[in-house]
Amino acid sequence: MPKKWSYDRTYFFDEGIQFECQGCGVCCTGSPGTVYVDKSEIACIAEFLGISVPDFTKKYLYPYKNSHTIREDSEWRCLFYDNGCEIYPVRPMQCRTFPFWFDNLRSEEKWKRISQECPGIGCGPLYSKERILEIVQPTFVI
Repeated sequence: MPKKWSYDRTYFFDEGIQFECQGCGVCCTGSPGTVYVDKSEIACIAEFLGISVPDFTKKYLYPYKNSHTIREDSEWRCLFYDNGCEIYPVRPMQCRTFPFWFDNLRSEEKWKRISQECPGIGCGPLYSKERILEIVQPTFVI
C-alpha cells in the first residue's frame, strides 16, 4: 500500500519553498496538458465570463473522466492564456496549486527541473512544509 505524505517524514522542502506566480505562462503554454475542472469550477468560470454553463462547456471544454478539461489551441496554449491568465481570479484548483503538484514534489531532481522552467519558484512568500503538504495531500499519495 502506498504511503501518504506525512508531516513526520523528511522531504527536500522541509525548510519551505518560496513561490509567487510571475504570470509568464510557461505552465499554460508549450507541451500539451490536461487542466481538469470540476463542476463547481465550471459554474464559477462561466459566471466570471458572463456566459451560460452550457455555452462555456461547448466552447471551452472537452469531456474528461467525470467532468471536463480546458481546451488548448493548435499550439498547445490554454485557451484562457493571452499575455496572462484571463480567468486568474477563478482559475481551476489545478492551476492554483502549481507548482506544488505531486509529480513536481516527488524528488528534488524533478523540483530542480521545474524550477528551471518556472521563474516564480524562489520568489515571493515562503510556503512552509506544512502548507505544501496541505496543498498536495488531498488527492495524491506516494
